Amino acid sequence: MEINERIGGRVRELRDANGWSLDLLAERSSVSRSTISLIERGESSPTATVLDKLATALNVPLGSLFEQGVTEVAASSPVSRARDRAVWTDPASGYVRRQVSPAAWSPIQLVEVDFPAGQRVNYETGSRDTEIHQQIWILDGTMEITAGETIWRLDTGDCLAMRLDCPTAFRNPTRKPACYMVALTSVTPDKRRNG
Repeated sequence: MEINERIGGRVRELRDANGWSLDLLAERSSVSRSTISLIERGESSPTATVLDKLATALNVPLGSLFEQGVTEVAASSPVSRARDRAVWTDPASGYVRRQVSPAAWSPIQLVEVDFPAGQRVNYETGSRDTEIHQQIWILDGTMEITAGETIWRLDTGDCLAMRLDCPTAFRNPTRKPACYMVALTSVTPDKRRNG
């Protein structure tokens, strides 16, 4: 399945699971109804910023928009082969995202990102019912990561842990590409109380 079709299928699946119309998702995400419709049909390559708005409205991590559908996950292998990984390129910045984690369900998701020199991506991420935590480990290069008012400069080997509950930005301030790994996990309100 082509990556834009997978993204579209997941957006539609998550929207349907909430019982939402296209109009309601458009209202909650500030993404136009026509854009969402194109995305769901796999006829559009949305930017990272648009995907983040949809994920926030749907109360899921952005990475879940790249996952396989529920029925595919149930039959999936616990092994992720490098040759089979879903690869997506942000049409606005050119950053490349690879889903490293196997399709089989896990509370942790791993993503590898190649980020071009001099590029920046802004996410309007706000608070959600589900807490989303991530750690960013710089494998090569330098990245500036902003969360709210705080800016961190990370170099090769550095790792940052952060909660996704405010606007964030990823920027490569150098003339050399950067590569980093992202580990994501979600904590639902019930798990915070019981865990």
